[in-house]
Amino acid sequence: MLRSLLADKRELAVLDVREEGVSARRRLFYSSIAPVGRLGLVIAQLVPRLNTPIVLVDDAGEYAPRAAGLLARFGYTDVSILKGGVSGWDSAGFEVFSGTNVPGKAFGEMIEHQLGTPNIDALTLKKLQDAGEDLVVLDSRPFPEYQTMNIPGGVECAGAELVYRALAAAPSPDTLIVVNCAGRTRSILGAQSLVNAGIPNPVAALTGGSMSWLLSGLELERGQVRTAPRPDEVTLTNARTLAQRAATKAGVVEIDRTTLTRLESEADTHTLYRFDVRNPLEYEAGHRAGWRSAPGGQLVQATDEYIGTLRARVVLDDDDGVRARMTASWLVQLGYLEVYVLADEDPSFAYETGPEPLTIFRTPNRTQWIEADQLAQALEAGRAQVIDVDSSLAFRRAHIAGARFVAASALDDLIDSIDDPSRQLVLTSSDGVLAGVLADQLRDREKDVAALLGGTQRWLALGLPQTAGDAGNLTVDDDEWYSPYHYAPEQSGQQMQAYLAWELQLVEQLERDRVASINVIDFGAQTHARSVGRLATLRRAS
Repeated sequence: MLRSLLADKRELAVLDVREEGVSARRRLFYSSIAPVGRLGLVIAQLVPRLNTPIVLVDDAGEYAPRAAGLLARFGYTDVSILKGGVSGWDSAGFEVFSGTNVPGKAFGEMIEHQLGTPNIDALTLKKLQDAGEDLVVLDSRPFPEYQTMNIPGGVECAGAELVYRALAAAPSPDTLIVVNCAGRTRSILGAQSLVNAGIPNPVAALTGGSMSWLLSGLELERGQVRTAPRPDEVTLTNARTLAQRAATKAGVVEIDRTTLTRLESEADTHTLYRFDVRNPLEYEAGHRAGWRSAPGGQLVQATDEYIGTLRARVVLDDDDGVRARMTASWLVQLGYLEVYVLADEDPSFAYETGPEPLTIFRTPNRTQWIEADQLAQALEAGRAQVIDVDSSLAFRRAHIAGARFVAASALDDLIDSIDDPSRQLVLTSSDGVLAGVLADQLRDREKDVAALLGGTQRWLALGLPQTAGDAGNLTVDDDEWYSPYHYAPEQSGQQMQAYLAWELQLVEQLERDRVASINVIDFGAQTHARSVGRLATLRRAS
């Protein structure tokens, strides 16, 4: 039944209600992660239409019934459970995947497989850098990731920014542009974006990204703040022309305000997502009222984190005519979305500033809050116990002294075995929001539970007792996927090799599964031929 629904043309949301770390071990291709413990925080963004057909997935019935009950309380009216969960899907002979952001990463691998995206390996790039070759390394990850680590000399130019900023970053058409990310996907999609747009420069993706750089025995930079420059008017005009050409080739539909208003009026019967694809700082400085922030590169790679409904309508917006068009040119190739670009600068649009407001569904708000200083006193007197429910990786970096960690979705099952009735139970999360939602749910079980106001961030900011490490983590890595970079140095190399091998085999899995609707477009750009020729010359010379 689910297999036939996936092949249908009607809207459908497949939600994996296990924690991300568990789902990453065995999952369905088109599922979005919506852990039952965090369901109220993510569902309105993933599936905004309350009568969307939803199929819930777990492993074998351990979480889906509870999630179905919560969704009913939140107002969702068409909810089903996959019989047998992932285990049943596997037993029926269908393909089971692993990992995170699988549709986007598989898409990137399919792009390289079919189009032969130009590439360069780490050692060759290092030789060219040492020889003073005319090149620039553009890091296609968001700025916070770039600051964590980067290829030496690399400049941050995330995803959709590439066509927008590349001509300014490499004004000479002779400059080789190398695009990198942490692994493979964003390097491939970033380099191929430049190829598809027909940029005059030779282009290459860094094979294996910063993982291959480290595996080659090379060092990374950390804490850098270099960002590709914004284009001037002439450069922007050229970039806009390239983006328009790519969008037209991909069949992207551009709409005006009248059409947008019609789509908005139909949102109760046909799901509509409206995304501002500029970077988060630009979004916060001013954006169309009610629109969500989704930087273009992340939207393509992590589509399943932003869009939970297959066959939904998606409208993209920017302020330059480049980033939305390039992002749309990729989304249409995924094959399961109805994609539009808003091409209307009507000055009467309402604008707002600040971060994206999030809609949170919750049970009746009965949260008992406790201030950080009150909790500190209670802990010192032995009258309180703290459970951190947010992120095991954040818990490893720093947490309230004496706290234990439990994945949010596991709290309901574990609470009776870990709760000490003689001490007040206090939940904490990064900002306190998740802790408050879960505290409300535990009050249904007559628990004396409070949530830390301001969460762990507030506690740490006040300089109250903290510690670090994994001691006290009761659910290990169930709550989130640990990338190879999160492992100890003696393990990370092996994890990187395994991760890169996993990405490479995704094409083979797609060919076996035949459920993906990916439709790769060959733009036939001259940039590809120029890039391949230039790279061949450089390899011979090095």
